[in-house]
Amino acid sequence: STPAAQLTEPAPDDAQIRQILQAAVSAPDHGNLLPYRFVCIRGEARQALSDLFVQALKKRNPNATEAQIKKQAGKPLRSPLILIVIARLQENGKIPLAEQKSTAAAVTMQLMLAANALGFGSIWLTGANAYDWTIKEALGLTMEEEITAFVYLGTPKEEQPKKQRPAVEPLITEWHKPIKMESRF
Repeated sequence: STPAAQLTEPAPDDAQIRQILQAAVSAPDHGNLLPYRFVCIRGEARQALSDLFVQALKKRNPNATEAQIKKQAGKPLRSPLILIVIARLQENGKIPLAEQKSTAAAVTMQLMLAANALGFGSIWLTGANAYDWTIKEALGLTMEEEITAFVYLGTPKEEQPKKQRPAVEPLITEWHKPIKMESRF
């Protein structure tokens, strides 16, 4: 993952976008529901998304400061390409919505790994814009759809320092047999 402000041209071209998305859709998908889709934002559409982010902010917060407005306006302009991953949630009585959301998240991670393997930087962003109905409606989402991620893509301007990761040992439990516990319910 690369800070979005550090991404520049070139972005993946059409063939590379298809290669990245082909890798993304190899993520686990219980029931083969395809509970995701993608929206590609690049070129002049980035400015239109910038305008939309500002409009949505002003609706959410009529007292937004100039600094807040400027920050929102700049977000879509920080990278040359944004792939929005949309979770398409389907009530089907078999595959829980949580699993469908997990599939969309796995698709997002696969997308980022594929982009990184091709030498591009990526960052996964959500925030208030991902949950704002003004934005979701303008992007053509239905009531059954959610924004999983705005994935910003481009070429890193400089080598990024490795992020410090937690030690895994404290996160591992070795299980051998059922644990007898008092009922919690």
